[in-house]
Amino acid sequence: MKNLILTIGIFVATAVHAQDYPAKPVKFVVGFGAGGPTDVIARIVAQDLTVSTGQPFLVENRPGANAIIATDFVARSAPDGYTMLFSSLSLLVNAILPGSKVAYDPFKDFAPVSNAVVLPQVVVANPQMPFNSIPELIALAKAKPDELSYATSGHAGSTHLAGAMLENATGTKMINVPFKGNGPALAEVMAGRVTFMFYPALGIADLVAQKRLKVLAVGTRQPLADFPGVPTLEAMGLSGFEATAPWVGVLAPAGTPPAVVNRVSAEMRKSLARPETQARMKQLGAITVADSPAEFAAFLKKDHERWAQVIKTSGITAQ
Repeated sequence: MKNLILTIGIFVATAVHAQDYPAKPVKFVVGFGAGGPTDVIARIVAQDLTVSTGQPFLVENRPGANAIIATDFVARSAPDGYTMLFSSLSLLVNAILPGSKVAYDPFKDFAPVSNAVVLPQVVVANPQMPFNSIPELIALAKAKPDELSYATSGHAGSTHLAGAMLENATGTKMINVPFKGNGPALAEVMAGRVTFMFYPALGIADLVAQKRLKVLAVGTRQPLADFPGVPTLEAMGLSGFEATAPWVGVLAPAGTPPAVVNRVSAEMRKSLARPETQARMKQLGAITVADSPAEFAAFLKKDHERWAQVIKTSGITAQ
């Protein structure tokens, strides 16, 4: 009887907590700098949730160490639904890398909330670079080994893995130039100080229209409508690059009440179903997912297996 009363008490307390949630501002922590894909997506969703819940959803950037700083912070945060991680595939990759010493476990220390979007990657460069296609880029890299460079969002991020895959697939040797996020990396590519980079398609079409970038290829099996006439890497015999398309989603600290997780997940799905939000995501090149906690959890397991194979093939280790 005592155990039954205790169980009922816990259930009631959780239900009341969920009903009142959120009662104060909620923090979305992003492990990359402002202006990058994860940050931009987080701010769009946060803006919608602020309106729908009546409480501020705030984005806090904690860049560094390929998002390990932010991820560790959220893993140690109180599981009350007021600090959540707006993450990408770095959550899994950091824990997979041989020699990795991350303190968190991506499955034991987090409760999946919802996968928001996936971001197909494209290969971009400054319009003045002396090549206009992937074959020309590869030919130049072979003629000048260890001279060409590719910018990345950080060690072992999706952009680094894609660059390493390109080196392995073409027998070239180039210089990885890591930055604290995709935003700073892209700025250096646009300035012409780094040769090229793989970048999530987020906002790239606008930069191409402004003649600040050119797109050499898309990392999808099928061409992307936003980049008419641009070939796929698959069509060039460079397969597997669709696996480098990063996802962007939300996770809560393990132990967060399921009712709270479900509430945030439901609000995210409502946000991403809004025609205005979908139009913004499409304009940015993002493909909306908006799944349930259970669906996101199943996706993460499959993604873990996929990245484990990519990392093994590329030979990338932790720094």
